[in-house]
Amino acid sequence: MELYIAGFVFGLLGSMHCVGMCGPIALALPVQEKSSSFWLARINYNLGRSVTYALMGGLFGLAGFGIWLAGYQEVISIVGGGLIILIAVISIVSGKINWMHLKPVWLPVGALKKGLGKLLKIKNPSGMLGVGMLNGFLPCGFVYVALAGALVSGSAIDGMIYMFLFGLGTFPVMFLVSSSNKLISLDWRLRLQKAVPYAAIALGVILVMRGLALGIPFISPVLGGDMTTGEMMCH
Repeated sequence: MELYIAGFVFGLLGSMHCVGMCGPIALALPVQEKSSSFWLARINYNLGRSVTYALMGGLFGLAGFGIWLAGYQEVISIVGGGLIILIAVISIVSGKINWMHLKPVWLPVGALKKGLGKLLKIKNPSGMLGVGMLNGFLPCGFVYVALAGALVSGSAIDGMIYMFLFGLGTFPVMFLVSSSNKLISLDWRLRLQKAVPYAAIALGVILVMRGLALGIPFISPVLGGDMTTGEMMCH
């Protein structure tokens, strides 16, 4: 449960990063302004992003389940959380706010952009769901950091729920921005975007605490469970 909450809060606090990365797409959404279709299109767009995040979370959660079976989940959680904290601290010290603008070469970014262009021409709310889903696949370091939580969630279902809640956390700000670019000034966007590394540190601390498996409910549970009882029941 604590990981679910962390996913939502991380998305909420770091959503200003989404404004910088995905704001132009959100503002380009068609459909007649202020009509019912206008609002539904923006809801569908943001739900589409959340669905894609959930799919990715399921894949990472499944991979994490394999890590759990191998007995390395605690190690991965501690190392992953530590790296997130280290990168975030370096970002704060250096004063840069573009620390998560990653562009993996293996992603077909060109094809994704072409697909987005075609879907943006479909001026109905259902097309905007597709825009949001494709948008979710675009390179974003903010999302990759969030996926570290899905990796240590322990199952595909937990990873999906965690990342869907992460997407919902970004929903309020992105919905406001897609509805009117005048609601949040550029100055405030830049100020709030600087909070992203601090949100990442909070997530990193949660992952480290989770990996330590101190037996503290909701904060540092024993990830692998108590195998002794299970072994005794088999005899």
